[in-house]
Amino acid sequence: MTESEAIGGAKKRGWTKARAILAGGLVLGVGAAITLAAWNDGEFAKGIFSSGKFGIEGSIDGTNFSEHPDAASAATLNFQVGADKLAPSDTVYAGFAVRLKSDSTNQAAVVMTQNATSAIPGTTATHKITTSATCNQAAFDASTDSGTSFNLTALNSPVFVCFKVTADNTLQQGQSGSIIWDFAATSTGAL
Repeated sequence: MTESEAIGGAKKRGWTKARAILAGGLVLGVGAAITLAAWNDGEFAKGIFSSGKFGIEGSIDGTNFSEHPDAASAATLNFQVGADKLAPSDTVYAGFAVRLKSDSTNQAAVVMTQNATSAIPGTTATHKITTSATCNQAAFDASTDSGTSFNLTALNSPVFVCFKVTADNTLQQGQSGSIIWDFAATSTGAL
């Protein structure tokens, strides 16, 4: 065999050895990757969210509640006999109850405002928060709470407001008017 054939054969054997080593390395690499994958793990978590419900409703008798969402659909209070024919020094009373709607999931802070721009001149309206649906002079006088805000913190637990309208000696004959009370509720957190 010639020297160049011997060198060519040696190169060929060297290349064959290199390929064998590379093939062995690939096999080891794949095996290492499989082994490495067997020692990895993962964990996942997700949160599921939904919003609650919130609302208030009112009642003129403390028993039958419904929504009155704006001034146009305001509940008409049952003022005592004589509210339709006031004279100077007359006083009439009417109650209103406010509670959370039965499907509410949140408590409420309620702020009450009075719009008397359409009231009969010569009348004054006041109110007190009371403990029952009964609204008369005795219930009004028994309460000291004349605040304009209150909290609703439980279902089926209304807050009662007793309204008092008094006519003074400036009341003119043949007049008519109205007063609107607005109960604005803000959610304050879960029940």
